Amino acid sequence: METLVIALDLVGTFVFALSGAMAGVRHRLDLFGILVLSFAAGNAGGMTRDVLIGAVPPAAIAQWPYVAVSVLAGLATFRAHESVRRHEDAILVFDAGGLALFTVSGTLKAVAFGLNPVAAVLLGMLTGIGGGMLRDILVAEIPTVLRADVYAVAALAGAIVVVVGEEAGLASGVGAAAGASVCFGLRVLALKQGWRLPAVPLSSEGPPGEGSD
Repeated sequence: METLVIALDLVGTFVFALSGAMAGVRHRLDLFGILVLSFAAGNAGGMTRDVLIGAVPPAAIAQWPYVAVSVLAGLATFRAHESVRRHEDAILVFDAGGLALFTVSGTLKAVAFGLNPVAAVLLGMLTGIGGGMLRDILVAEIPTVLRADVYAVAALAGAIVVVVGEEAGLASGVGAAAGASVCFGLRVLALKQGWRLPAVPLSSEGPPGEGSD
């Protein structure tokens, strides 16, 4: 399981780092800013997970490949920035891929550290949404997970599938593939179909305190 978690972590780091770099290009940041977003998006979720389960120092700091793949993603995006501007919708696809991979790796690592099923599911979800949240905050956007999108719910569903597979005695690879597919598929379908969670409707009278006297 350790090899599977590391592989998923590195691929997820690269994919999420691409989404962070693309967000940096979209906001016209310089090279340093793009690299910062790449590292933040690619590693924040995993670092949070590692700190919470006591796997310190976090892998993103202790192992150089995590930094390397983040920098590689940032440099590649900076190099191809014109193409990125023409394909901004790819940001959402990369983000969905990173969400799925990190959710699965976070859940598997939580299980490996002996957490109970509920805690493993929650930690898997947190691993998935952490990088995207920090990326959005750094570019002064409301995090996607808070904008009524089917985002955290997709991560939650994927984590549940992984834990159910582990509890049922399935091979980790099978459960990981199923969980990633559910998370990624649900997120992409939500984007294409416009699925959103219920939100408080806007009042025509404006925010409280702005009505007429």
